[in-house]
Amino acid sequence: MPMDLPNLLTLSRIAAIPVLVVLAALRHPLGDLGACIVFSAAAITDYYDGKLARERQQTSNFGRMLDPIADKLLVGAALMLLAGMGRLTDFGLFPAIVILLREILVSGLREYLAGLAVGLPVTRLAKWKTGFQMGALGTLLAGDTAAAVLYLSFLPVSLIGEVMLWTAAALTMITGWDYLQAGLRHAGSETPAENRDTVRS
Repeated sequence: MPMDLPNLLTLSRIAAIPVLVVLAALRHPLGDLGACIVFSAAAITDYYDGKLARERQQTSNFGRMLDPIADKLLVGAALMLLAGMGRLTDFGLFPAIVILLREILVSGLREYLAGLAVGLPVTRLAKWKTGFQMGALGTLLAGDTAAAVLYLSFLPVSLIGEVMLWTAAALTMITGWDYLQAGLRHAGSETPAENRDTVRS
């Protein structure tokens, strides 16, 4: 398990999750602000771990495995916190469901295509989706309460966050459909049983 800087940044996203949960569970304006800062810092590492790995030629199988896992754990935890603590309106719950289902879909497709030795490249549109998604979740974790702490109570922070979440959900459906089509194109391929068992284990 290589412990270079890119992998440490990836692991930091997972380590940030319990801190994020505790801060959000405080249900206090300063806790909401802290949750926003922790989530935003963790989201930024998603850009730098890959960038540093490529620049330093420190790419590894461990990093390729861990990176999407860390992303999905962080996003899933944030969505569950927002939904479970009533931080989303009924209208905002729908894009959250779309995003969560897309994450499960892409994970399944990646596992299936890995058994066929087929990669699932990240598109430019998917990067835009990630940007809107992370921005929306950070904004929603802050909410109107954290905005009041920063003397920004005149801004409808929660509404802005939900609009961004809907934008991310729209991009999610487009990119999810693209990935699904890529998977369906290879669905007719046969993979030896031993390869499938290796992928699942």
